[in-house]
Amino acid sequence: MMRGAATSLTLRPTSRILSSFVGDRFLHSTPPLHQLFRYNPGSKHVSMQLSRTFSGLTNLLFNRRNDGLPNTTRKRLKPGKLSPRRPVPGHIERPPYVKSKQPPGIVSGPEVHDEKGIECMRASGRLAAQVLEYAGTLVKPGIMTDEIDRAVHQMIIDNGAYPSPLGYGGFPKSVCTSVNECICHGIPDSCALEDGDIINIDVTVYLNGYHGDTSATFFCGNVDDEGRQLVQVTKECLDKAISICAPGVELKKIGKTIQDHADKFRYGVVQQFVGHGVGRVFHADPVILHFRNNESGCMLLNQTFTIEPMLTLGSFNPVMWDDNWTVVTEDGSLSAQFEHTILITEDGAEILTKC
Repeated sequence: MMRGAATSLTLRPTSRILSSFVGDRFLHSTPPLHQLFRYNPGSKHVSMQLSRTFSGLTNLLFNRRNDGLPNTTRKRLKPGKLSPRRPVPGHIERPPYVKSKQPPGIVSGPEVHDEKGIECMRASGRLAAQVLEYAGTLVKPGIMTDEIDRAVHQMIIDNGAYPSPLGYGGFPKSVCTSVNECICHGIPDSCALEDGDIINIDVTVYLNGYHGDTSATFFCGNVDDEGRQLVQVTKECLDKAISICAPGVELKKIGKTIQDHADKFRYGVVQQFVGHGVGRVFHADPVILHFRNNESGCMLLNQTFTIEPMLTLGSFNPVMWDDNWTVVTEDGSLSAQFEHTILITEDGAEILTKC
């Protein structure tokens, strides 16, 4: 992504959303992704197909930040140039979806593991965390996001793992780099980071048949107080949500915990992109909503899933670029995200994506 005046963007069908998308738990099935979202031609907006439980409450609960104004001194992002797809050695195991350009969607059923599976999840989570930590050290003014992708790709394959995003539904890179107003799924390209930027780096690795998924938002140089607070509160939302997790706890408490904390600062909480079960498959049940909801379901012992709240300074309405991946805030306001893969244990939750 490069900097420049706001460009006219056309919404494309949302059939290639990379991670953290909403599965249709309301119909207890997994239809194609385009059925989970709706848009009006020419409107550019992505919106979620909410159940009747949510539809009457949407404006009341979730439209508090739409009067927020974007930072007018910061140039909007625009697409940069992509480098060729990076190769992966033939001996490295690939996820099944790599052979298809169609994302598999959310697989029904939770990811619950035996002891061997738990150890495999710990290994993939640990590697993902190490890669993310290394990627964060590369963040500085002048570095291209494609250079971050190259370094991440190399570290993952050097450790005998596959970069899960690469080839997922045709995604062309090995990591997601989402700068400033980019909510998620930013494609690494020739865009160079500038002093004062914030950047979310989203890393997922596939190691020994298991995915480990994590992300964090980093400061590039001297970030203003408004941006720093957004990033700090987003991290606090994730930490608070993890702290309430344990066997038998209702999944909807995650969303309430996040929304309650975000509301204290009048931040928007993005609804259309969610956490998800993760393990032997990239995306599985349960769908983890980051906002207040009345959905059913409880946490299970030895279950793994992600929590990955996305908060915004202004509007939380997402707009998708023509690349069918990059999602930005409607008004150009900053967005931040943090993510961990967690394991539900007898005592609560273990964060698997920690170094």
